[in-house]
Amino acid sequence: MNKLRHYTIPVFVPELACPNRCVFCNQQKISGTLCQPADKEIYEIIEERIATIPAGSEVEIGFFGGNFTGIPMAEQANLLHIVQPYLQHGQVSSIRISTRPDYIDRQRLDLLKRFGVRTIELGAQSLDEEVLKLTGRGHTVEDVRKASRMILDNGFLLGLQMMTGLPGDTQEKSVQTAKEIVRLGASSTRIYPTLVVKDTELETLFRKGKYVPLTIENAVAWAKEIVLVFEASGVKIIRLGLHPSEGLLHGHNYVAGPFHVSFSELVHTEIWNNLLKPLTENAAEKNLRIAVAGHQLNAAVGYGGKNRDMLKRYFHRVKFYSDPALEGRAYLADIC
Repeated sequence: MNKLRHYTIPVFVPELACPNRCVFCNQQKISGTLCQPADKEIYEIIEERIATIPAGSEVEIGFFGGNFTGIPMAEQANLLHIVQPYLQHGQVSSIRISTRPDYIDRQRLDLLKRFGVRTIELGAQSLDEEVLKLTGRGHTVEDVRKASRMILDNGFLLGLQMMTGLPGDTQEKSVQTAKEIVRLGASSTRIYPTLVVKDTELETLFRKGKYVPLTIENAVAWAKEIVLVFEASGVKIIRLGLHPSEGLLHGHNYVAGPFHVSFSELVHTEIWNNLLKPLTENAAEKNLRIAVAGHQLNAAVGYGGKNRDMLKRYFHRVKFYSDPALEGRAYLADIC
């Protein structure tokens, strides 16, 4: 049986109720949204997106940005009320919200449950105390653990977001954060390499030489190891790399850091590169045919043909093709 295609309709409510500004944060610049949309705008966003989604798909509405559960309860209820007709008519199957781990309690969870919220994403960012402190998050690792337990105990799905390359971060700390996210029971995650965005404290630190962002090569290397941790544990990676919003694409708000419009492709290219390199030991200028699962074909060939070109340095001819019998990153190599 074919799995239903999943779509999320995003509604951004940036910088609502955040108690402090993290060093990396300027939600307005990152999301391209300057203020909370009015009720009418939210209806228009939903209607416009639903019209483009194929019938029979699984659809959810996501309230992202800011600190959803820090909004006054009446405003939370109003935002969630807007979605109810779409839930009742079956056009939307669920709601997800993103929030801070220190704004989770029984009263808030009861409200979310009453309005049909299914998934709660927490912006953990790191599960290292030093990194949280240097980043100005304003919460502790224990806050994340406590909130995660409450969310799961109350029947919600848990998402935990993380960032790599924050002040005080190391590759080992980021990998440990990923492993802790798995232990906390998250079913999904997002991985964001830290970027220096205009008008943030991190930009000031960067200009003063007190913060050095990851290179794109390092960011890919860190993410590659983290992706394998999540995949081995069945945690779904919803996003890998920051969404290429207009401001960042055109360089108006991007200052420094490992931003690439195809960051996820770079990471999956490197995972395949490691898998395919052993084939070069038996090259001897022969021909190589590699069968991979269809959805892995582009990553196996590599971004810009990187992996194919690497193999061509050792083999006379190299051909990739898809095999519907293969799953995941399994592959068959025929050297002749």
